Amino acid sequence: MTVLVVGGGIGGLATALGLARAGQRVTVLEAAAAFEEIGAGIQVGPNGFRVLDALGVGAAVRARAVHVDEGRLRCGVSGRLIAALPFDEGFQRRFGTYAVVHRNDVLAPLLDACRDDERVDLRVNSGVEAYEQDADGVTAVLRSGDPVRGTALVGADGLRSVVRRQLVGDGDPQVSGHTTFRAVIPAEDVPQSLKDNVVTLWAGPRYHVVWYVIAGGRFVNLVATTDNGATDPLSGKPVEHAEVLKHFTPLCDDAARVMALAREWRAWVLCDRPPITTWQDSRVVLLGDAAHPVLQYAAQGACQALEDAVCLSSAFDSRDVAGSLARYVALRSERTARVHHVSRLMGREVYHPAGEAARARDAMFASWTTEDLHERLEWLYG
Repeated sequence: MTVLVVGGGIGGLATALGLARAGQRVTVLEAAAAFEEIGAGIQVGPNGFRVLDALGVGAAVRARAVHVDEGRLRCGVSGRLIAALPFDEGFQRRFGTYAVVHRNDVLAPLLDACRDDERVDLRVNSGVEAYEQDADGVTAVLRSGDPVRGTALVGADGLRSVVRRQLVGDGDPQVSGHTTFRAVIPAEDVPQSLKDNVVTLWAGPRYHVVWYVIAGGRFVNLVATTDNGATDPLSGKPVEHAEVLKHFTPLCDDAARVMALAREWRAWVLCDRPPITTWQDSRVVLLGDAAHPVLQYAAQGACQALEDAVCLSSAFDSRDVAGSLARYVALRSERTARVHHVSRLMGREVYHPAGEAARARDAMFASWTTEDLHERLEWLYG
């Protein structure tokens, strides 16, 4: 029988590809009319690229990615350099590839590989409303009322997962109070002086701004986040330029020049959920944001979904579906909880502190060598 994967984003397609290459038949049920990612640039760390390599699509993603030279943390008020992490030969020898890429440039190679594998059935306009299961299998009930039968079901349907709603029943995601404004700027609109091949993050009091090139150098990704106490979730709402800028003062000259280049902004209010270990209901299991949504501050949302996919594919055994899904949850729950904790901690203590807390952050980074930074990243990238 077939494994059903609910959701055709990065995590869902990676799961389908991994299971297919492990010999399983897979049906992907995507609610939208096409397989595509919402959003723009993401950072993919070495742990993400190792998983993409394991799935056989690492080279294709690398070919689409921008291989940045360095990550820089600067003061958002003065512009002063606080810390830098070179993605040089020493970093690559220890950990591997670090690059930035448009979300669709990760999705497309996964989608192509799934289309090329006869064991994967890709279905759009197939939103799932609920699931039912018995001793022999599980049925996904589509919004149309049609049933789709399988031996197991993987809920990879994102932050507001329908599968999680039934499996866990813990309501809506937790609003963080942070609002992110995103813009994509054509590279030809960017002055040469602002085109360093780096990821730059300007950290200010209760805000930060991130800037890097994506899409093979054709565009620049701009993400500006403010800790403004937002309480109502937003997802991709168009916002006027003046409304965005009022959240980012004072702002150093370079960051202000970057912000001024944006012509179209969209806003998201960031959400996550506290870690849980209840990802499984017999033949049904959660994956990616449906299981462990995290704030963006460790740049690990997509990477953790990819790790989930390979782990689940390796653990899955059609002769013991429930037992193999339980092993997957046991292998993944502690690590993803740690990523969740670190993501929140970075937003609070690295990206948004003010006054004495900001001075303590600066002193901490000043005391660390590049080797110290590598040691602190070993648990994540190593």
